[in-house]
Amino acid sequence: MIERSHHAKIGLFCVELRTARWEQMVHWYRNVLGLRVLVRVVDDGYALLAAGETRLALLQRTRSAEASPRFSLAFEVEDLPQLATRLAAAGEQVRPPSQNAEGFRELVATDPDGNRLRLFSWPRRD
Repeated sequence: MIERSHHAKIGLFCVELRTARWEQMVHWYRNVLGLRVLVRVVDDGYALLAAGETRLALLQRTRSAEASPRFSLAFEVEDLPQLATRLAAAGEQVRPPSQNAEGFRELVATDPDGNRLRLFSWPRRD
């Protein structure tokens, strides 16, 4: 058995999504959701995108499993109404953001593969 130090630092480097719609997914996460592309290797079907301090990797596969209801990607955004407008302009079915009892506003969307995204923002503190 391998012993680990109680002080070992573990960090989640990225979330990986495998997709048969790689180009469409890269375009959607970059242009619709607004993530920044850090690495894009077209020949390998690999893209690494920045989502704040977290990363999202898109991996091209000839086949990919269907979206799972077991998880969702939660993104904190600064301007939820603006993002809702961009999603609608991209043809997404978007309901207006709702107010959560905990004080934040959120909306639920899906990416081109049908993965569930929770997009939320906290009230501005001016």
